[in-house]
Amino acid sequence: MSLPQHILVMRFSALGDVAMVVPVLRILRQTYPELKITVLSRPFFNPLFEFIPNVNFISADLKKEHKGLRIFKLGSQVKATKIDAVADLHDVLRTKMLSVYFRLHGISVKTIDKGRKEKKALVSGNPKSFKQLKTTHQRYAEVFAQLGYPISLENYSPPRKPEIPEKFRVFLADASKNIIGIAPFAAHEGKMYPPDLMKKLLKILEKSGNYKILLFGGGAHEIKQLNVWEKEVEHCVNVAGKLSFSDELRLISNVDAFISMDSGNGHLAAIFGIPVLTLWGVTHPFAGFAPFQQDEKNQLTADRKKYPLIPTSIYGNKFPPGYKNAMRTISPEKIAAELARVLKNIKKN
Repeated sequence: MSLPQHILVMRFSALGDVAMVVPVLRILRQTYPELKITVLSRPFFNPLFEFIPNVNFISADLKKEHKGLRIFKLGSQVKATKIDAVADLHDVLRTKMLSVYFRLHGISVKTIDKGRKEKKALVSGNPKSFKQLKTTHQRYAEVFAQLGYPISLENYSPPRKPEIPEKFRVFLADASKNIIGIAPFAAHEGKMYPPDLMKKLLKILEKSGNYKILLFGGGAHEIKQLNVWEKEVEHCVNVAGKLSFSDELRLISNVDAFISMDSGNGHLAAIFGIPVLTLWGVTHPFAGFAPFQQDEKNQLTADRKKYPLIPTSIYGNKFPPGYKNAMRTISPEKIAAELARVLKNIKKN
């Protein structure tokens, strides 16, 4: 049986999960340059795939044009591009519906194994189940191997840093300081560093005199808080709400290091090979969501001696009484020290 020549890749959300597709597809493209690849995702994510050469992108309007059963209209549009295989990297109702449609038209479909059973065991509180699971990147790669295209995740070359538009160079203007990106927020409280400790971290970084800090986020509430920190901390700039997603990616690609929660921004920085310090609260990197190719030392986790049930959930949306303050066991001083370590290693290399 001949190998497929044109693979459709389906992944609709969320930001971090879609961003994790990018390094895997870059390796797939580098390994098999003749393979045709089309990505099907939400239009917002299109800029992510501009960093992979020769990848086609199809927008899925899941709120209007392709909502509900109209998703089969989308399937017809995609089929017209003459795909001959599908990699379902999402495995949700919408992608299942499309997979049925494609199979009925004789198109091979392979679907991600999300490891739901292992992840359920990981958050069960059973000490015997506390172990590293496959990473999401590995799970994505396995789908392409099933389609006949095995890859090695070690063979990664980050994209070149794109040019920064002139109007945004003000964010990178101070050449005497390390440019640090910080994304202080996450979708759930259990994954978010407490605001008072984040302010303390910003003050520690300010006092050192070594850093210019760019704050990332989104949404009115987050922007309001970031504006407060911008005023209170010298050499600290809030970029949230000021850039398009495409320009935000270009800005992130030019920072020296990034500090993120267990959330999407860390994965964006990892695409460009930027060292990412990730702060973990009630979630844990053992679930497989650590940013791509980041040193284990860069994963700063809450103290499991004090909070032995961590991880309490995969997404950080559930935690037992008393676990709300788990992330307070990661001190601002510890984060600042780890940041200095990371930057020192960059200079050595």
